[in-house]
Amino acid sequence: MTADPLISIRHVTKRFAGVTALADVSLDVQPGELHAICGENGAGKSTLMKILSGVITDFEGTYLLRGGEVRFRGTRDAEQAGVSIIHQELNLVEQLSAAGNVFLGREMRTRWGLIDQRAMDRAAGELFDQLECRISPRQSVRSLRIGDQQLIEIAKALSLRAEILIMDEPTSALTQSEVERLFRVIDRLRGQGVTILYISHKMDEVFRLADRITVLRDARWVDTVRRDQADPRRITHLMVGREIEETDLSGPRAAGDEILRVEHLSLPWPGHARQWRLQDVNFSLHQGEILGIAGLMGAGRTELLESLFGASTERPLGKISLGGRQVNFRHPAEAKAAGVGLVTEDRKRLGLFTHLSVGENITLCTLDQSCSAGLIRRRHEDAQAQGIVERLNVKTAGIEAPIMSLSGGNQQKVVIGRWLLTRPGVLLLDDPTRGIDVGAKAELYRLMDRLCREGLGIIVTSSELPELLTLCDRILVLCEGRQTGHFLRAEATEQRIMEAATARTVAG
Repeated sequence: MTADPLISIRHVTKRFAGVTALADVSLDVQPGELHAICGENGAGKSTLMKILSGVITDFEGTYLLRGGEVRFRGTRDAEQAGVSIIHQELNLVEQLSAAGNVFLGREMRTRWGLIDQRAMDRAAGELFDQLECRISPRQSVRSLRIGDQQLIEIAKALSLRAEILIMDEPTSALTQSEVERLFRVIDRLRGQGVTILYISHKMDEVFRLADRITVLRDARWVDTVRRDQADPRRITHLMVGREIEETDLSGPRAAGDEILRVEHLSLPWPGHARQWRLQDVNFSLHQGEILGIAGLMGAGRTELLESLFGASTERPLGKISLGGRQVNFRHPAEAKAAGVGLVTEDRKRLGLFTHLSVGENITLCTLDQSCSAGLIRRRHEDAQAQGIVERLNVKTAGIEAPIMSLSGGNQQKVVIGRWLLTRPGVLLLDDPTRGIDVGAKAELYRLMDRLCREGLGIIVTSSELPELLTLCDRILVLCEGRQTGHFLRAEATEQRIMEAATARTVAG
């Protein structure tokens, strides 16, 4: 006999500025299960989770929790009812410490009413130990990479001891070893009776963890199936309404002239025992080629791209040549002018202008092309933005829509489109498919392949090795800032890359 549902939603609908984010969705969640929610970007997954966790309070329909109807007034109400959410888009205060973020708004206090920093540090340290991560409770969040920041969000949710835990793409910025750590935490939570709603685009995660899988498509419920009665191909078909073929980019790409050469690149790390974020890195990039950068968290992938783009906090040492001419970018504006573009890892904080529209975000770097006599030709600007929307299949109500009304994957397409308008010769992509669904990933892979065949040189980082093996002509491997491997497509395997990424061997 099936237990009474812990959560029941009935005929829930939510609209934003003329866009229907959820349409008449009904769903049950059983106590103690891990229930996966799958769907393409814009399918309504995050909107549904925000309703369940009290982030969105205005909606049509009924929400039943433990058999009683609820209408949360905010996330604090939801947390008091035992519901907590880990957002895909991080909500941390950069100026505070790791412990300060974990207990923000719930600070521990002494019997005299003062903040008990020592107690918070101790409790945060225990949570980080659970996650098997090396984050100091006193460390400033601003100094941490996005993967570590995501682990702080997870620790924050764990600290609430929630009965219902909602995880929205929790592994999107984690390396494989960190993902395995998180899975061990999830297994422990399930052993304690915690009910988990888990949003992911990654079918291997869904079929590793889920008891049941619900698929949303175009804001509507499509089906709920038991894991043992489905396979990844069926779920993908339900998500997109069509079969997705394996993306095959194995056809030869003819590399052209050398466009970028990096010699003995090193990046100082003042005050750190390791001294160097990057040390003696060497490689080249040709027109029409995709070079992948692999490595575990802290290997220096992001720092390498920032050094090439003139965005590193310290001045890199060594020699960077672009088109045969040595360059020394002191600011990203100089890199942009020279034909280098960077799509950052942290989309929300560094990639988007959240108060602007979709169109304004697209054209921001190329406004000079739409100016005449100092005035913006709005029709020309709109035409450029609309062209990118159509070319990248951005799902939006229009170019005037607020950028934050888009799903994460469509926001990423906007950032990529912004750089494509600058007509770069070298495009740097830092984990570009983070938080993007399988259909959109395939679109992006094909776009990158097409751009390369048109002569663009691309450097891409990713924490997903299958992605690099699919995309790249060559793969450079970093370990703690050092270059430990360099593989041609025909030589590269997950095992060889992981051996180099853990410095068990110097390969290539």
